[in-house]
Amino acid sequence: MSLASADPTVIDPSPAALRADGSPRSYTVRTLGCQMNVHDSERLSGSLEAAGYIAAEDADQADVIVINTCAVRENAANKLYGNLGQLASVKRVRTDMQIAVGGCLAQKDQGVIVEKAPWVDVVFGTHNMGSLPALLERARHNQEAQVEILESLEVFPSTLPTKRDSASSGWVSISVGCNNTCTFCIVPALRGKEKDRRPGDVLAEVQALVDDGAIEITLLGQNVNTYGVEFGDRQAFSKLLRAMGEIEGLERVRFTSPHPAAFTTDVIEAMAETPNVMPSLHMPLQSGSDSILRSMKRSYRSKKFLGILDEVRELIPNAAITTDIIVGFPGETDEDFEDTMRVVEQSRFASAFTFQYSIRPGTPAATMDNQVPKKVVQERYERLMALQERLSHEENEAQIGQQVNVLVSVSEGRKDSATHRLSGRAEDNRLVHFAVPEGAEVPRPGDVVTVQVTSAGSFFVVADEVPGVYSVRRTRAGDAYDRRQAESCGVPTPGATPGAVNLGLPTIRTR
Repeated sequence: MSLASADPTVIDPSPAALRADGSPRSYTVRTLGCQMNVHDSERLSGSLEAAGYIAAEDADQADVIVINTCAVRENAANKLYGNLGQLASVKRVRTDMQIAVGGCLAQKDQGVIVEKAPWVDVVFGTHNMGSLPALLERARHNQEAQVEILESLEVFPSTLPTKRDSASSGWVSISVGCNNTCTFCIVPALRGKEKDRRPGDVLAEVQALVDDGAIEITLLGQNVNTYGVEFGDRQAFSKLLRAMGEIEGLERVRFTSPHPAAFTTDVIEAMAETPNVMPSLHMPLQSGSDSILRSMKRSYRSKKFLGILDEVRELIPNAAITTDIIVGFPGETDEDFEDTMRVVEQSRFASAFTFQYSIRPGTPAATMDNQVPKKVVQERYERLMALQERLSHEENEAQIGQQVNVLVSVSEGRKDSATHRLSGRAEDNRLVHFAVPEGAEVPRPGDVVTVQVTSAGSFFVVADEVPGVYSVRRTRAGDAYDRRQAESCGVPTPGATPGAVNLGLPTIRTR
């Protein structure tokens, strides 16, 4: 099958999806890791439902538990085996329950998972997600574990059936895999070389989601701004962004993640000149030290990185920029770390995902000399966290008094029930907790509210009541949310489209 093909992959009904009494077996998917894994879990859920399984109302009582794994950080592996250890005792009691492990760690460890956890029924990799229903059936029939790991992509994930979580927002993959050789990263070995979808296929999927009520789309790839490498168009990504601006009803476009080495002016101009491309950018720094960047095989230096941020802010003054940073990479000296602190201070990121370096077997960095002692890494990590928390707070405080348009979410924080606030994301992707004035219209998830920021924390802003500011714009996404609620209760909804595409919110959750 050509990866450029937009033909949907058909998942046949599976006898293993039925209990002895003919009722459907239930499933849940536990997601560990990155946005790509979240999107993959939507495909796994869709494939299982196409085969006849149903989502478990109580995840702890599911007949099939799927763990979609990550291999990027050490704690992700610990989480997997912790999950499997807890499930061992459950399976001794519920012998018909099946456990499947997929994703990056499954691709990496393969048969090791069954050796460590012989109660696992299925292990599958990143290249054959659509095989899950068949593997579950085979494991049940043969009464033994099935391990199937392909070394190249079987079908493009976006051709698989999908079950998405949200009526307002969705992920759309534009590519899978990565051609970079960062010494700390195992992703290229697990997901393979970059494979690009044709622009027409991407836009067709986006249009289908918009037709079903989505107003926000996040374009997804390991390195989105090298999109087009397979079909020889170096400006394919900027052209794709501009094409997204032509889709009627699509209000918000985001993307993740770019690579600074390939981030070009045409992309920045497309962001600035396309009204529905949001003023938010995730730009991974990894380190502010040029010598560490060289050791990481990150083909840019701190001066270039800062220059990109300057160019973005010149054309998009209200852009909120976020980043990734690794602390304690092998060979990192005190001077190297101070360079990172300096670049972070200059960059003034809205937020940062900071990680302590951990050895990942199979990466070049794992065997490098001068591994940094854990105590030193921890101290540097805490200093960086404190700096970024201060910067995030200052950047959020600068929003006080600003009116923002917030796309209302189902839930973005546990404090909302206590404060009686609702939550959502502003156009620059800041988390906003907002109050609904007494007697005012209460928005639905997917609606857009206009509010004024009144206070700020390091990780969110608050918009309490300001007289004369609050307003609600009801959207097609809110209508789609209403349809879903009615359908979940078995109530027909006027205008509902049979066989509509379900949509996805960029978030990590258990299904």
